[in-house]
Amino acid sequence: MSLHTVIRQLHTPLRAVLHSRTLISGRTYGAVAQARSVLESELDTIRAAGTWKGERVITSKQGAHISVDGSSGDILNFCANNYLGLSSHPEVIQAGIEALQRYGAGLSSVRFICGTQDLHKNLEQKLAQFHEREDCILYASCFDANAGLFEVLLGPEDAVLSDELNHASIIDGIRLCKAKRFRYKHMDLKDLEEKLKESQSSRLRLVVTDGVFSMDGDVAPLVGICDLAEQYGALVFIDECHATGFLGPRGRGTDELLGVMDKVHIVNSTLGKALGGAAGGYTVGPKPLIELLRQRSRPYLFSNSLPPPVVGSATRAVELLLASNEIAQSMAAKTKRFRTTMTQAGFTIAGAAHPICPVMLGDARLASVIADDMLKLGVYVIGFSYPVVPKGKARIRVQISAAHTDSDIDRAVDAFIQTGRKHGVIS
Repeated sequence: MSLHTVIRQLHTPLRAVLHSRTLISGRTYGAVAQARSVLESELDTIRAAGTWKGERVITSKQGAHISVDGSSGDILNFCANNYLGLSSHPEVIQAGIEALQRYGAGLSSVRFICGTQDLHKNLEQKLAQFHEREDCILYASCFDANAGLFEVLLGPEDAVLSDELNHASIIDGIRLCKAKRFRYKHMDLKDLEEKLKESQSSRLRLVVTDGVFSMDGDVAPLVGICDLAEQYGALVFIDECHATGFLGPRGRGTDELLGVMDKVHIVNSTLGKALGGAAGGYTVGPKPLIELLRQRSRPYLFSNSLPPPVVGSATRAVELLLASNEIAQSMAAKTKRFRTTMTQAGFTIAGAAHPICPVMLGDARLASVIADDMLKLGVYVIGFSYPVVPKGKARIRVQISAAHTDSDIDRAVDAFIQTGRKHGVIS
């Protein structure tokens, strides 16, 4: 066979391959263009609805007073979940530094392989002590703790009864389990009882609620919930992310506030708010449950261990609260001051007696504009709108911190009054 013939025979399939690749490449680029068009259309819809969520850039550590990129001077922060001001507490910071120096930046592994250190076990012990429960398991976040619990605890023969306004992480976690699902009306004990009656044939029944509902700052009726659970033989679970550290006489949470610590069986909460503000979540409850979670909870088994600096900082935060309830007790008076003066000024504040103080506005665009005007006056707040809250329920969610002074609170109220009058919210 001549060289010319060989080249001609090779050229024909090669040309076909190149043509095929061109077609595939064209289809790929076409798919990308189509996806881009769909995504841009969805983004335009969000912008047009006034629900676009921009991210401001903070150029300082978290605290009651911060620096914000593009804004000059000292900015008052009334938007963080830093309830106790521990995110920048000197002892909390120092504990993180010492943990970094002694234990390194991270474990590079999951807990059961080579990712557990003595400081992880120490924090778990202190959290169990703090909540007065048998045992504790750490997660990368409370979102993960909620995602990892229900699938392990509940099977097809069980039932879960969930408040309709529970946090998204609870909803997602429940979707992963095979239990029969019952959703009761928000904080409606009568409806909960009906659902308990409907589910009486189930093996295990778990009533699930936020201790404090983060969008409105309202507190779950735990006394009634626990009474019904006891009457119908159900377990009780609460998510305490917006209660741990500052609700109750010793800051133990909603169950302590309402006197039902012995009737709530499982508590999930976070290290990322009042307890240092870095990251991490956990479950506390009966020891057999915690041991089973260590064996089967997917977010625990397949996520890297919490970094030592995070664990060190959180441990010191818990130690401060175990040693004294002074910080937790300072919250009530400051919360009352803000709620009272804002109500007297003519604003509608949702919830009651909780540091989450939603200033209800209704209109998403108005909430965004007022938040921008507040920043110009040196007060950092954010407008909350759909899908974070229901349509027509837009608000600015103010959050009081133990680090705020009375003058900080008064300055924020004055800024609200000024912007509220400007936009016709109050007269």
